[in-house]
Amino acid sequence: MVDLTLEKDLWGKSIFRVAGVDEAGRGPLAGPVVAASVVFPPDCWIDGVDDSKRLTAARRDKLFELIQTKAIGIGVAVISHTVIDEINIYQASLRAMAEAVAKIFPPPEHVLVDGPAYRIEAIPFTPVLNGDARCFSIAAASIIAKVTRDRMMLEYDRMYPLYGFAKHKGYGTREHYEAIRKFGPCDIHRRSFRLFQPTTSLTNATPANQT
Repeated sequence: MVDLTLEKDLWGKSIFRVAGVDEAGRGPLAGPVVAASVVFPPDCWIDGVDDSKRLTAARRDKLFELIQTKAIGIGVAVISHTVIDEINIYQASLRAMAEAVAKIFPPPEHVLVDGPAYRIEAIPFTPVLNGDARCFSIAAASIIAKVTRDRMMLEYDRMYPLYGFAKHKGYGTREHYEAIRKFGPCDIHRRSFRLFQPTTSLTNATPANQT
């Protein structure tokens, strides 16, 4: 359950500029990885904020707007598919999170980050396992990152209508693999990923809500 336990602990120590950080788009075969960092004023709460994967697209959109009005700092970073291919998705995710935090001014005093993958030592930070499902600030960041990336994929769908990006957001669904097999990769596909799968292994198991 998402709550303010971690934020309240820091606020109680007079650490008030607490940033939640998360990313979206590590798993897809195409498009960028997007990270967001969000700072709220102490005791701020928005009903319904949760791990973006647990929410419908309509609910995420509504919460996206609410977070924009309530937050005192938001940073968003986009790392392109070309950079992902150059440095790998793990390093690209780290870079995205670091850049998202760097875009907040004044800088956060402490960072709460989803999972263990964060290495920016300039600001104290706490890695939180399953943070997007537990921590309010991280969950809010997951919504900002997810909605931002999904909207980018809708634009890509208009540019590359053969691949169904509006539906699967670049994840490896059966339809997506079949489109790649039929038409070949387009400009935004990640060449460092496995873009072709044997027909017998194609599956619809990867939902578009995954990060």
